Amino acid sequence: MMTSQETRADTSPFRASVLTLYPEMFPGALGVSLAGRALGEGAWSLETLQIRDFAHDKHRSVDDTPAGGGAGMVMRADVLARAIDHASPEGDDRPRLLMSPRGKPLTQARVRELAAGPGVTILCGRFEGVDQRLIEARGLEEVSIGDYILSGGEPAALVLLDAVVRLLPGVMGNQASGDEESFEGGLLEHPHYTRPQEFEGRAIPEVLTSGNHAKIATWRRAEAERLTAERRPDLLPAAGQPVTK
Repeated sequence: MMTSQETRADTSPFRASVLTLYPEMFPGALGVSLAGRALGEGAWSLETLQIRDFAHDKHRSVDDTPAGGGAGMVMRADVLARAIDHASPEGDDRPRLLMSPRGKPLTQARVRELAAGPGVTILCGRFEGVDQRLIEARGLEEVSIGDYILSGGEPAALVLLDAVVRLLPGVMGNQASGDEESFEGGLLEHPHYTRPQEFEGRAIPEVLTSGNHAKIATWRRAEAERLTAERRPDLLPAAGQPVTK
């Protein structure tokens, strides 16, 4: 029998459906802090579906050997298609995502687009990967959270959902907190300071205690540009800044 685990009703404004071989990994970190509170209050809902429930053989097989030979196993298109069609039937306009290291890198701009939508259906891959025919037949958008390999798509799905959920209306207490973060303006975020005034011989920059908000804004912008140039110069053109060598 096909089963799923659901948190809050599917009438929540933002609905997340996660297809996984390890539903016990959810909500995980999404069940605490901002995301957890929002989940409990119904700002979003989380449904997890066990992919093996959509296998038809007695062993509940979800993978097979790769065509053409090679190491590892590949997740089957027929099993995954049944799972996706169940989670995201015809008429469901939520984007279908596949967490994959070969996918398009996740950006803050894409996170904002997802947060403004009705939700997401996320497939968490395992083994060597997913049958390409399934990706094409179900229009999956491959998404990567970085140039490294994980044991499966579940940690990546948690990262994506955390990034999205915090931008949902009412989740963050102070919306300005999100507007001034790294990547929102194309630059890395400026340094932050708070009390005590001096820590191990290091003082808070005088401009931040001057009370001159124009000078503070100018300093923060300059620091953001400096840090971006040092650490992520690839971001400068998108932020309208020249790349210096």
